[in-house]
Amino acid sequence: MADSKYHHIKLTGIIVLLFAALIALFATWFHFRTQIHPPEPGNLASTTLHVENPAPDFYRIGANWMKKNSVGLWEMYIEGKPFERGVINGKLSKRLIAVQEKAFIGQIREMIPSDFYLRFLKYFIYWFNRDLDRYLTDEYKLEIYGISLSASDEFSFIGSNYQRILNYHSAHDIGHAMQDYSLVGCTSFGVWNSRSKDSSLLIGRNFDFYVGDEFAQNKIICFEKPDKGYGFMMVTWGGMIGTVSGMNEAGLTVTINAAKSEIPTSARTPISIVAREILQYASNITEAYAIARKRETFVSESILVGSAYDRKAAIIEKSPFKIALVHPAGDYITCANHFQSPEFAADPLNIRNKNENASMYRNKRLIQDITNSSPMDYLGVAAILRDRQGLNGAGIGMGNEKAMNQLIAHHSVIFMPEKLLVWVSTNPWQLGSYACYDLNKIFHNFAGLQRKVEITEQDKPIPPDSFLESNDYKRFIRFREMRKVLKQMLRTKKTDVLPGSFIDDFRASNPMYYEVFDLIGDYYSQKGQWIPAKEAYQHALACVVPRWQEKVNIIKKLAACNVR
Repeated sequence: MADSKYHHIKLTGIIVLLFAALIALFATWFHFRTQIHPPEPGNLASTTLHVENPAPDFYRIGANWMKKNSVGLWEMYIEGKPFERGVINGKLSKRLIAVQEKAFIGQIREMIPSDFYLRFLKYFIYWFNRDLDRYLTDEYKLEIYGISLSASDEFSFIGSNYQRILNYHSAHDIGHAMQDYSLVGCTSFGVWNSRSKDSSLLIGRNFDFYVGDEFAQNKIICFEKPDKGYGFMMVTWGGMIGTVSGMNEAGLTVTINAAKSEIPTSARTPISIVAREILQYASNITEAYAIARKRETFVSESILVGSAYDRKAAIIEKSPFKIALVHPAGDYITCANHFQSPEFAADPLNIRNKNENASMYRNKRLIQDITNSSPMDYLGVAAILRDRQGLNGAGIGMGNEKAMNQLIAHHSVIFMPEKLLVWVSTNPWQLGSYACYDLNKIFHNFAGLQRKVEITEQDKPIPPDSFLESNDYKRFIRFREMRKVLKQMLRTKKTDVLPGSFIDDFRASNPMYYEVFDLIGDYYSQKGQWIPAKEAYQHALACVVPRWQEKVNIIKKLAACNVR
């Protein structure tokens, strides 16, 4: 009997040891398979360069510099070979890289509070991006590696500095798979000839990639003079070499707009890297299209390309499987979050996207704005980018994804390619003043800046939106604060601690926005008060709901009230 018990314990121990060995073997294999090693730069001399700090918020390394301007934008000029550019970029923006990474991770934690799902997300992304470096040129890998040398060790629990910074370049693409969180919903357009007051090409864009307000606080206007290709500017953030909005010294502009994608299974070239390559190496639409054709991507994206050479803009529509070039039929072009070319006309995913999401509605409103504002100058472009209304000027609630101005923009940009002028918005969103830069002066007058001076053009101002001084703006800020509180209370089932006037105040903060009434319905449902819950859901459905799935969810909750 004792021998039988001993053998049973021994067998159990062997099974446990074998199981542990299998887990260890799998973990070793997973680490090996997902590990991405940095490139070998060769010359490491740039790593010994010292950062000078001759004035507050002004840093310098040789001819390279970074400073904060009078309206709160960080400006950076870098030049040289790839690894050298990356090292200098990292040294100059070291603090901003840490701040940006902390903001990004903080927003992910807010969206996914579960530690289990966060760990799952970490391993998923590492598996998803296991071959990411195979789809980047040596130039961009070296530049990213140079920056990563200045990344904070605080986040090493996520992965090595190089692999983290590399992976962050696919964040915009992975956001496609999370479009229900409204992370990605940009709009851009171009006008010229009869639509422009002086007939020159004008480009406007809102970059509505939202990962929290903190993430958008420290924008960097980067002016880069690489050893190969064209000098260019782009709006970016600490640690990012990809392009989401930019213009080069040949007068070519690039902006990217997400289209609907299937959830991808593995990474290819991040779309921001494709846009960066176009910006650095293309001088016209034909060259831009040729670059986009040769790169594999893992999501669907529209790339609006404006060209001083062509004196017009066009859209490159690219999915993981095919590509199309959309030329304008007249003197303007619009780009939201759906494809417009014949090549994608029968694509089921594009058809569904057009029917079920906010893109078509917003595009129709944009066409109305262009029609009503033509001919326009850069001030007219800014007015369109700030438009908060729905079709025919209807009120659809502040922050609605169907509006041009969703009050979430990371940045807003206006380009005048033929004059190499660019305007970049200041906080909050696109409501602050826009700073104007002349690329001719930047690359010829301000390389090697020795003292902190203003490099913006003071005679071409775009003043802050008057909305900032309105009671509506104050109510919108109150709405955002109250929404955050209510969502937290609903998540923790602690709605009983809310003040008695909270719901009435919340309703008054944004009375035309569907989400207000959707959340009020959730509040009453959680308390078991089905009649006011039903009334709130009915009111939500009477508002302009941006996505079909959101409407379906409200209908389901309303049906649940009806059976109580």
